[in-house]
Amino acid sequence: MATRNLTLAIDDELLVEARKFALERRTTVNQLVRDYLASLVSQEERRRRALAHLEAAFDRGVIEIGQRRCKREDLYER
Repeated sequence: MATRNLTLAIDDELLVEARKFALERRTTVNQLVRDYLASLVSQEERRRRALAHLEAAFDRGVIEIGQRRCKREDLYER
């Protein structure tokens, strides 16, 4: 995978605190930013997949709860 450089403009105080934070974790600010962006992208992809799964379940009229599969009508039976 190719890597690219990115230039950020941030407040001096924020950079000082970020460097302290990174030092405490034995890493770099650069790695913290990479990890954060990777997490953000991964989280968004998981959210999209979950939403697509939910929409498909609604279209089928079947809701999966753990190992149970219920039709929508079954949820409203008394």
